[in-house]
Amino acid sequence: MIMSSLKIYGIARTRAFRALWIAKELGLDYEHIPVEIGEAGARQPDYLAINPNGRLPAINDSGFVLWESLAITLYLAKKHSTGRLYPATLEGEAKAWQWSLWAVQEVDRGVNIWSLHAVRLPPEERDPQRRAEALKVIEAPFKVLDGALASRPYLIGDDFTVADLNVSAVISRAIDMDLSARPHLGDWLRRCLERPAAREARALRAAADAQVPLEVTRAIARHNRL
Repeated sequence: MIMSSLKIYGIARTRAFRALWIAKELGLDYEHIPVEIGEAGARQPDYLAINPNGRLPAINDSGFVLWESLAITLYLAKKHSTGRLYPATLEGEAKAWQWSLWAVQEVDRGVNIWSLHAVRLPPEERDPQRRAEALKVIEAPFKVLDGALASRPYLIGDDFTVADLNVSAVISRAIDMDLSARPHLGDWLRRCLERPAAREARALRAAADAQVPLEVTRAIARHNRL
């Protein structure tokens, strides 16, 4: 049996979702190693040898090890799809970086806090104040994103690129929000997440979500101060 040269480490409900989506979008053959967060997985010595930060995901691509989810998506897109999923021009590349870095800086944490206190924690453990604060934090950047999509279907133009994949993956759990006040954002997010590769990756995440022990979800909230 020939093993895949690309290994993706991380259970699908983590940021490994982003790496899994890009691999499926590119039609890559890969081996998924569903490492769990924390002491039982990502803090184990064998995984720390791959990513000394003890965070997910990481990849090993024929001996090339890389961590940080959006670095992984940008790398794989550029390697396998320059001129299509990855912009061919320097300006387009810079815009892909811009939106990817923006997503981590402006909306990643807020959407995660909202998701925990609106969906993932048991109802009796959800904090309405934290949920409201998260919505307030993402209000301004969501307005920016909605405005950027008012005159074009995707972030860099007429075609879906890694910029769209990265930003929509970061805020993918916002699909459960009421986005009626940001119709361009809502329509774009649905378009991105309904792509066949995204649906496959979301199915993997949904299965992982369904199986997660409650204490792990609580640990995620504690560890990340969410």
